Amino acid sequence: METLKRWMKDWKYPTSLLCIYGFFSTVKPLEPFLIPFLTGPDKNLTIEQVTNQIFPVWTYSYLTALVPVFLLTDWLRYKPVAVFQCLALFSTTAMLLWCNGVLEMQAMQFTYGVVTSCDVAYFTYLYSMVELKHYLKATSYCRTAQLLGYTVGSVLGQILVSLELMSYNNILVFTLVLTGIALIGSILLPMPKTSMFFHKTRSARGETDGEGHVGIEEDLQSNGQKVGVEMDGAKQQQQISEVSTECDNTSAKSFKKGGGCCDVLLRLWRDFLQCFSSRTLLIWSVWWALSTCGYNQTVNYVQSLWEYVEPSSNFTVYNGGVEAFSNLFGAGAAYGIGFSSADWSRWGELALGVLSALEGGALFAMVFSGNIWVCYCGYIIFKSLYMLLITIAMFQIAAGLNLERYALVFGANTFCALVLQTIITSVVVDSGGLGVDIVTQFTIYAAYFSIIALIFFLSGLYTAMCRKPETETLRENLEEKFKAEDDSQIIIGTNF
Repeated sequence: METLKRWMKDWKYPTSLLCIYGFFSTVKPLEPFLIPFLTGPDKNLTIEQVTNQIFPVWTYSYLTALVPVFLLTDWLRYKPVAVFQCLALFSTTAMLLWCNGVLEMQAMQFTYGVVTSCDVAYFTYLYSMVELKHYLKATSYCRTAQLLGYTVGSVLGQILVSLELMSYNNILVFTLVLTGIALIGSILLPMPKTSMFFHKTRSARGETDGEGHVGIEEDLQSNGQKVGVEMDGAKQQQQISEVSTECDNTSAKSFKKGGGCCDVLLRLWRDFLQCFSSRTLLIWSVWWALSTCGYNQTVNYVQSLWEYVEPSSNFTVYNGGVEAFSNLFGAGAAYGIGFSSADWSRWGELALGVLSALEGGALFAMVFSGNIWVCYCGYIIFKSLYMLLITIAMFQIAAGLNLERYALVFGANTFCALVLQTIITSVVVDSGGLGVDIVTQFTIYAAYFSIIALIFFLSGLYTAMCRKPETETLRENLEEKFKAEDDSQIIIGTNF
C-alpha cells in the first residue's frame, strides 16, 4: 500500500493515466476510411461535397473555439477540459453514425473542431504535473501513446474492412466503446492545484501539493545541482526568497486588485511578449506554426488525393495499413528522441530545414507519381518526419520556459497555425473561394514545405557557422547568472 501511495505521488502516475487516455481516445478504426464511408452508400455524398463543403468547417470551428477553450483550460485547471474533450469526441462519433446530409456532417465537423481545440489541455496538463527534469521523457511517452493509439486503430480498421468482419456502422459503435474507456481514464486523472493565470496559489517556500509542481525552492536547488553551482546555504535561501518575491510580484498585485478578466488579459500579453523575446523559442515556435498548418491540411485531404489516384470502387484500399505504418514510425521516432543528447540549440534549425525539405519532396512525389503506392510511401515519410520534429519542438519550447507559461506558448503557436490554415482553406479549398482540385491543392502544400525548408536551412547555416550555441534555457541561465558577482541582484532580474 505504501508503494502504491508513493507511486501515485510520483510523476509516472499522472503520465501513465494520460497515456491511457491518449491511447484510447486516438484509436479510431474508421478514420482511414472516412472518405469511402462518406461517399459510399451509407452517406451517399459526393467527393466535392466532402472536400469543399464539409471538411473546411473543421478548420473554421477549430480556430473559433481555440481561444475560449484555452482560457477555460486554465481557469478549470486542465482536467475538466480533458473530460469534456472525451464527451465531445463521443458526440462526434455518434453524429457520424446516425446523421446524414451535408448540414448534419458540417455540424459533425464543427463538433470535431471543438474536440481538437481541447488538445491544448493534453500536454499542458502533463507539464503542470511533471517536473522540468522529466519533461523530455514524459513528452515522448505521451506522444508515443497517442501515435500507438492511431496505429492500433488504423491496423484494426484495415483488418475489419479488408476481411469484412464489421460494417462501417458497427465500427463506429466499437469506437464509441473505446471512447468510453478514454473517458474513464480522463476522470481518474489527479486534479492540479494550480494553473497559469487563474489559480496561482503556490507557496513561495517551495512546498509540493503531492500532485502538481514542486515549488520554486526545490526547482532552483535541483537546477543548481545540475549546473554544478556551489553556494552556501544562507546565501541560497536569501536568493530563493528574492526570486520568489520577484516572480510573484505581478501576480500578487493583480490578485489584490481583484484579478478580473482585464487583469488576466494584461498578464497574458506581458507573458506573451516576454516568452517570445527568446530567439531560440521564437524559431521553434515559427516552425511549429508553419509546419502544423501544412501538416493539418495534408492529413485532412490526403484521402481525397488517394481517392483521385486510385478510386476505392475499383481498388482494395489500404488506407488503414498506411496510417498504421506512418503512426508506428512516428511513434518510434518520438520515443527514440527521448534518449537523444543532440545539441538542438546549434543544429536544430538546420535539422528543421533538411527534414522539412524531405517532407516537401515526399509531397511532390505523391502529386506527380500518379501511383497509389508511391502516394502511400510518401505519406508515411511525411508524417513520420513531422512527428519527430514536433516532439523535439515541444520539448525545446517547454524546457526553455517558466513552468507556468507553456500553455500560453503552445496555444499561441496553435492559434497562428490555425490562422494560416484558415486563410489557405478559405482561399484554396473552400467552394466559396477558388475551390481548386485536389492535385493543385497538394502541389501548393508541397511548395509550401519547400519554402519552409529553405528558410530554416539558411537560418540553420547561419546559426551553425556564425553563432555560438544558444544558452537560453532555465538551467543554462542559472549557470551563467550564478557566476556573476552580485548574485542576488541578478537573480532578482531573472524571470522564472
